[in-house]
Amino acid sequence: MKILILNGPNLNLQGRRDTDVYGTQRFDVYIESLKKAFPQVAFDYFQSNVEGVLINALHRAEGEFDGVVLNAGGYTHTSVALRDAVSAITIPTVEVHISSILAREEFRHTSLLAGVVCGSIMGFGLDSYRLGVEALLLRLKERKG
Repeated sequence: MKILILNGPNLNLQGRRDTDVYGTQRFDVYIESLKKAFPQVAFDYFQSNVEGVLINALHRAEGEFDGVVLNAGGYTHTSVALRDAVSAITIPTVEVHISSILAREEFRHTSLLAGVVCGSIMGFGLDSYRLGVEALLLRLKERKG
């Protein structure tokens, strides 16, 4: 089982940026705990602040990964192109957010991705990724029948 963890803009600053909202743990440290929690999963991690690079990563994921856990950051609310990329691939994608986008500024309340992902998890800090992986594994198990 191979899962791509894909992070969008500003998530390279995890642990340093808006720590009251996003916490102080760096993502490179957190992903090690994910690997320990899911030894049956081969994780790959990629982050970019560039919309087109994220789109290319989604396109490449097709055929290479079983699924994607995506935190599109601010592109969640603005990128039709990223939504189209998720919609274009056949592997399941789970949307995650560290904070609850519904509890923040009004412009963050809309996810352009919500209609094309298999589910969305938000508001549980970095643990949203673990929950996203669990949800993705359940979806993949359902697909196998």
